[in-house]
Amino acid sequence: MPNVSYTDDGSLVANWDPSQGADGVAVYNPGDMAWIMVASALVMVCARSPGDSWPSPHRLTRPLLRYDGVGFMYAGLLRRKNALSMLFLSLAVYSVVAIEWGYSLAFSDTASTSFIGNLDYFGLKGVLEAPSVGSSKIPALLFCFYQGMFATLTPVIAVAGVAERARLLPILVVSFLWATICYNPVAYWTWNAAGWGFQHGDLDFAGGGPVHITSGTASLIWSLYLGRRRGYGTAKLAYRPHSVSHVILGTSLIWFGWFGFNGGSEAAMNLRSVQAGIVTNVAAAMGGLTWMGMDFIYTRKWSAVSLCSGIIAGLVGITPAAGFVGTPSSLAIGFLTAVAANFATGFKVLLKIDDAVDGFAIHGIGGFVGAILTGLFADTRVTGFDGYSSGGGWFNHNYEQLGWQIASAVSAMAWTATVTYILLFVVDHIPGLKLRASEEDEILGIDEAQCGEMGYDYVSIRRELDEEHGEMGGMSRTVSHTPSSEKAGHHDPSPTTSEVTQTSAREGDVAPAPSP
Repeated sequence: MPNVSYTDDGSLVANWDPSQGADGVAVYNPGDMAWIMVASALVMVCARSPGDSWPSPHRLTRPLLRYDGVGFMYAGLLRRKNALSMLFLSLAVYSVVAIEWGYSLAFSDTASTSFIGNLDYFGLKGVLEAPSVGSSKIPALLFCFYQGMFATLTPVIAVAGVAERARLLPILVVSFLWATICYNPVAYWTWNAAGWGFQHGDLDFAGGGPVHITSGTASLIWSLYLGRRRGYGTAKLAYRPHSVSHVILGTSLIWFGWFGFNGGSEAAMNLRSVQAGIVTNVAAAMGGLTWMGMDFIYTRKWSAVSLCSGIIAGLVGITPAAGFVGTPSSLAIGFLTAVAANFATGFKVLLKIDDAVDGFAIHGIGGFVGAILTGLFADTRVTGFDGYSSGGGWFNHNYEQLGWQIASAVSAMAWTATVTYILLFVVDHIPGLKLRASEEDEILGIDEAQCGEMGYDYVSIRRELDEEHGEMGGMSRTVSHTPSSEKAGHHDPSPTTSEVTQTSAREGDVAPAPSP
């Protein structure tokens, strides 16, 4: 039973350890607590946001009231026959990890190692009114709630690598194990005062390593392990995103939610949290315009998908730096991260890995670049906006900082790649948990094959005829481009009339492959 009371101005007074006398009493500002509750909800918007649907006798489905950010964006980038499965996964993975959330493994203050916590707070035992390990401004219970949103968002981002070719149940099993064995150690060594990264001064304000490097790397390993989608390297997969409107709406929700992601990581409401919000906004805008401009050079079109890709890259890049850099530096971070991530989309082509929505380029490389740029641009003046924090980089002639930034980023990437591959191998060999969907399911579409439902049930759609499988097929209209222009969700937006077959009869007709 927590021993709490309130002052005349509404502050919460928690006598969390009477044996320590005055040292065992904490006073929490309700404004700080309210902001972190709101910030938690904003982070949740990035990962998911539930909606409701009402079936009718005609199997028409009304639009959902609210959609998830990451899932909505991923769904829009894929083919129509697989869109619903990505929305489903964002909800389902969120739910699984919300139950798994190993707070004690990541933030225990009684652990004796520098790598991972212990089980002293298993089941949130004793996680109540005491000051949190993240900030004395909020109680441990609230900090646990806020950090739980980061833990749930990270594997949601990682499922980018399973697009259009994986079975759903094994994904949920892997997500549970991955959050426990992979995410928690990285969060511990980065943010826990006992972690090796924290002790050596690693600067990561809001999760460049624990969230983005881990999720982006896991996405790549998922893609590598599952293998390429059917038709990889042919006109069959040289499609445009099935719904750019989905992509834009998903990006808007993510951008909106990111203010809680970065602004809330101060774990209080003060000038530093406001500054984190400002640089988040500026870096996202700069990243979007940069990526769009780069693609315009090649396509001569102002692509909305390119704009959205750059916005996400800018958000990823500023995440580790948000509480350490000034506004001019955020322009450079947004620009440089977008450039790096844009060029990194070519890695999968060189490696022949089918990373369908560029999760590794945007999150893995974007997070890595953001970590390095944090070491360069971190400014002690900005860090001290809250009145009690410190930490700077090359900007303050702290040249050693860059080395620790690189060490932590490389460690997070290597740990994630190793653990993810081992987990996938083990789960894939458990009877009934084979990861890869059958060829028939892939042709039909994961939505109907695995969910038994379709995202566009209300539209009259002609099934895509498959040359090898007769009338089995998906639910998508395929728009063909030359294979060399494919950039997995970031395609050339200006096909010629010979490359696109107009659907004159019913939406869903198949476009033929382009002539040589």
